[in-house]
Amino acid sequence: MTRVALGTDWIVGWVRRSAAVIGEHRAELVRLDREIGDGDHGENMDRGFTAVLGKLDGLAADASPADVLKLVATTLISTVGGAAGPLYGTAYLKASAAVKDAGELDGAALVALLTAARDGIVTRGKAEPGDKTMIDAWTPAVDAATAAQAEGADEAAILAAAADAAEEGAAATEALVARKGRASYLGERAVGHRDPGAQSTALLLRAAAESA
Repeated sequence: MTRVALGTDWIVGWVRRSAAVIGEHRAELVRLDREIGDGDHGENMDRGFTAVLGKLDGLAADASPADVLKLVATTLISTVGGAAGPLYGTAYLKASAAVKDAGELDGAALVALLTAARDGIVTRGKAEPGDKTMIDAWTPAVDAATAAQAEGADEAAILAAAADAAEEGAAATEALVARKGRASYLGERAVGHRDPGAQSTALLLRAAAESA
């Protein structure tokens, strides 16, 4: 089995791919959020990652994976409106702390990164699986990554497993009644609509896998 070292170049590639994917799916995220929320998720995420792109060239030559993740965190917190800015900002900040001493990320480090990101969102947003939030994509992603790593999968396969599970989790939110956020005001009317945060999570984690 070929092991591919995932370091700063991978994190930067992930960020660039994330920005491109969010831009490509901006209208979709706007539509999803318009159905059960404020309608600004796509615009906010696109603005945030565009701002992140503008700062990547200013990274120090010896920037670590943690440095890049922290840059993403602080930029998203300062530029993304609504709930997504603090939630995603916290996710990237906790992920940064989880890999702070690592120059290259192995499977265990990737699981730690994803788990810390998910736990940061839970702490910030107080959501649980089944609440029809981005946690319904993050939690299966973490579980799948953990299982893949335990089975000896390589880094690319761990990220692919996480992305697959996130996509399934996002799709599964369509059947849920929202218990958090603005969508919770709709009650049963939210059933049949996909949570936009879960969908953007799936997009970001697929970008991580594709960049590996």
